Amino acid sequence: MSYPTPHGAPACYRHPDRPTYVGCTRCGRPVCPDCMRSAAVGHQCVDCVQAAAHATAATVVRSRSGPPLVTYALIAVNVVVFVMQLANAGLRSQLVLVPALVAHNGEYYRLVSSAFVHFGIVHILFNMYALYVLGPPLERHLGRTRFAALYALSALGGSVLVYLLSPLAAQTAGASGAIFGLFGATLIAARRLNLDVRWLIGLVAINLVITFGFPGVSWQGHVGGLLIGTVVAAVYVYAPRGHQVLLQTGFSALLVAVFVVLISWRTGVILDEMASMIGRR
Repeated sequence: MSYPTPHGAPACYRHPDRPTYVGCTRCGRPVCPDCMRSAAVGHQCVDCVQAAAHATAATVVRSRSGPPLVTYALIAVNVVVFVMQLANAGLRSQLVLVPALVAHNGEYYRLVSSAFVHFGIVHILFNMYALYVLGPPLERHLGRTRFAALYALSALGGSVLVYLLSPLAAQTAGASGAIFGLFGATLIAARRLNLDVRWLIGLVAINLVITFGFPGVSWQGHVGGLLIGTVVAAVYVYAPRGHQVLLQTGFSALLVAVFVVLISWRTGVILDEMASMIGRR
């Protein structure tokens, strides 16, 4: 209800002694300058702004407390691709990351497809188990969209470092780059929540020892995924309120642009190397 002032003008519903002709665009109650808040259209009163904030928070909580659909979808895609590999013996060679083929034939899709290909049952079981353990809590903490972006950027980051530093004929595949990205992201998220991260640091250290201690393991993919996942998670988790979406989206886009520049540069280097090799024959 409005409160008429001695002069007959409506008064602020919170300050009856202050006349005003401005009303809240949601509830219609008159509000003085101290009680109005800017909205997409017009102004709203303090109570309506708070009610909208609570409703938004409740929606976010509900969406993040649901099943980790992105995690399950990623596991399903990896399993389906592996079954397709078993059914088609030549599929793996068409999807793995081979720097020479990427540069010479322009098969840049391999930078992405290789993250869903595996070299055997043990390889995929290890990666999918890690995704099943690490994925759900991260997805609930970050939300589905940010988690999907984190996974994709980590996988691509691993592939880019492989492309930059691996031998030209090396074949690289597996979700390990993305998994190591989840390791780094879990470390950042746990630290942000003031949780004990010593066990996680130990787990990451063990996996890095395995990475560098066993032949045939792509350290480039693991390290690339770990670095990108850690940095992306830090931006996502520590972005200041009020600018989160802008900073998170902007940083993700910038990272993709950096990847494109590095891939383009490496392609030129590889083509020059291949031309030199042909010229020496």
